[in-house]
Amino acid sequence: QVQLVNSGGGLVQAGGSLRLSCAASGSIVNIDSMDWYRQAPGLSRELVGSITSGGTTYLADSVKGRFTISTDSAKNTVYLQMNGLKPEDTAIYYCAIQRHGMYESWGQGTQVTVSS
Repeated sequence: QVQLVNSGGGLVQAGGSLRLSCAASGSIVNIDSMDWYRQAPGLSRELVGSITSGGTTYLADSVKGRFTISTDSAKNTVYLQMNGLKPEDTAIYYCAIQRHGMYESWGQGTQVTVSS
C-alpha cells in the first residue's frame, strides 16, 4: 500500500500563492486518480480536484482558474498549485489515491490559512 505525505501548507495573505505536494512512497503510475480534498472547520470534506493516471484533471468550480494540479511521475509526487488564494480557501488539505475504484491511502493533511 502506497503511503502519502502532504507538505507545503502555510499562512499566506489573500491573493497569494502556495504549492502543496503529495509525495507517494511508491509508484503512482497505475492508479485511477490522485485526489485533493479540503476540510474547513465545521464543514464536511470537499473535493478540490483530481488528476488521473492519464493526466486528465478535474477542478471544482470554486477553484477553477486559480488552482492547477500536476504530476511528477519520476518523483511519485502530485502538486496542487494554488494562486489567487482567498480567505475561504482556508482549510486542511489532503491528498488521496484512488485505485480500483476505492480510496487506498490518504495523506496526513496540511494546513492552509489565508488571511484577509
